[in-house]
Amino acid sequence: MNKTVFAYVASIFVLIAAVLIGVTVGTVRIPIQVLWNPNLDEAASNILWNIRLPRVVLAGLVGSSLAMAGAAFQGLLKNPLADPYTLGVSSGASVGAVVTLFFGISIPFLGLFTLPVLSMIGAFLTIIVVMSFAKLIDRAMKMETIILTGIIFSSFLGSVLSLMIALSGEELRQIIGWLLGSVSMRGWPYVTMALPFMIFGFLLLWLNRRELNALVFGEERASHLGVDVKRRKMMILTGGSILTGAAVSVSGTIGFVGLVVPHMTRMLWGSDHRHVLPLSFINGATLLIVCDLVSRTIISPSELPIGVITAFIGAPVFAFIFWKQRRKVSA
Repeated sequence: MNKTVFAYVASIFVLIAAVLIGVTVGTVRIPIQVLWNPNLDEAASNILWNIRLPRVVLAGLVGSSLAMAGAAFQGLLKNPLADPYTLGVSSGASVGAVVTLFFGISIPFLGLFTLPVLSMIGAFLTIIVVMSFAKLIDRAMKMETIILTGIIFSSFLGSVLSLMIALSGEELRQIIGWLLGSVSMRGWPYVTMALPFMIFGFLLLWLNRRELNALVFGEERASHLGVDVKRRKMMILTGGSILTGAAVSVSGTIGFVGLVVPHMTRMLWGSDHRHVLPLSFINGATLLIVCDLVSRTIISPSELPIGVITAFIGAPVFAFIFWKQRRKVSA
C-alpha cells in the first residue's frame, strides 16, 4: 500500500470511528450494537435519528467546508497562516447573523431559515466588496493586496459586531452564544439548507486542484504553464467563500479549523492539491465531530461552545506555524 492510498484509508477509517462514537456517546449512551437493531426503542431511535445524527453530520459538513476552504486559500495565497477568515468572509456572515438576531428579523417565507440565509448573504456581499475594492486599488489583484483588503474589512466588520453587542439587551446572550460557534439543536433542516452550497463550493475548488498546484509556484510561472490566472483565482476565492459562508451561516464562528487541518495534512501527506483538498475535507470533518463531542461531554449536562475547543487546539498551532515562519525568514 503506497503512502497516498494509506492516507485515504487511514483518514476514512478515523472519520467512521469518529461518527460512530459521536452518535453513541452523550448524556444518554446508546450502545453501538443497538445501531444495527431493527427493534430500537422509540426514545433511543428519536435521540439517534433526530438529535445525534444530524448534529454529527452538520459538524462534519462544517469542518469539511472550513478545512477545504482553508487548504485552497493557503495554496492560493502561498501562506500557511491564511484561512477562510483572512478575507473577512466569516466576519460578513457573522454581521448578517447578528443583524438578524439584534433586530429580530424573520422573513415570512423563510421562517427558520432567515438566520442562515441572511448570514450567507452577508458572506457573499463581503467577498464581493473585498474583491471589488482590491481590484480598484490594484487591477492585477496581487495576493498581498487581497489579504490586506480582507484584513481591513474584517476589522471594520468586527467593530460593527462590537457596536451591536454593546447596544444589545436581552439578545446579548443569544448573540454571544452564536458568535462562539455551535452545531447544537440545528437538526436536518440546517443540513439540507447548507448542503447544496457546500457541494457547489467543493466542486469549484476540486475543478481547480491542478491550477492550485501551478499557482503555488507563483502567478507568472503559472501563467507560463497556460493557467488563466485571473479567472482561476476568482473561481478559487469564490469556491472558498461559498464553503465558508455556508459553514458560518449554520454554525456561527468556528475558528482555526481552516488553519490547522490543511497544515497538518500537508505535513503528513505532502502538498499536492489533488490530495490535499479531499484529505482536508475528510480530516476537517473528523476534527469538528471530535471537537463537538468534547464540547458536549466535557462538562455534561452543560455544553461548551465548539469554537472554544477549536481555539484551544488552533491557537498553539497558529503560534507554532508563526514561530516556524519567523525562524525561516531570519535564517
